[in-house]
Amino acid sequence: MSLIRDKYIRFQVLVHETAKFGVIGGLGFAIQFAVQNALYPGRTGPTTAIVVGTVVATVATFLGNKHWAFKNRQGNGLGHETVLFIVFNVLGLLIQTGIVDLMVYGLGHHSRLAFNVASIFGIGIATLFRLFTYRKFVFHHVKTEEKVEELASASR
Repeated sequence: MSLIRDKYIRFQVLVHETAKFGVIGGLGFAIQFAVQNALYPGRTGPTTAIVVGTVVATVATFLGNKHWAFKNRQGNGLGHETVLFIVFNVLGLLIQTGIVDLMVYGLGHHSRLAFNVASIFGIGIATLFRLFTYRKFVFHHVKTEEKVEELASASR
């Protein structure tokens, strides 16, 4: 019976974390989209707009993920988590800029619409990458025993 309960709790934790990650990601998306559209076209090129927007959004999403979405996970300390978070965000940024740069420079579509479509597609792929890497490498140790106790006491 304990095995079934543990599997249920792990699935429940996954659902809650993914939902919270989605909320934080939505906020990060809104921040990034607003910043990058304020910069492109006109003030900067597409790559710079994506980079600046992502950097601003990364600060907000780190705090949200650390203190809300993955709060039940204890990693290897704030410094370690911060470094890994930045590394995986840079890799996600490379995914995003690669897709946008392909659209703008490779295919020659310079309109705001093409920029935004490529940006949304890039953000989507980078978000899937980030969800996997955050759960696996950044915020990786779930406090299962504490979660079991919390859920058990809540159901009483």
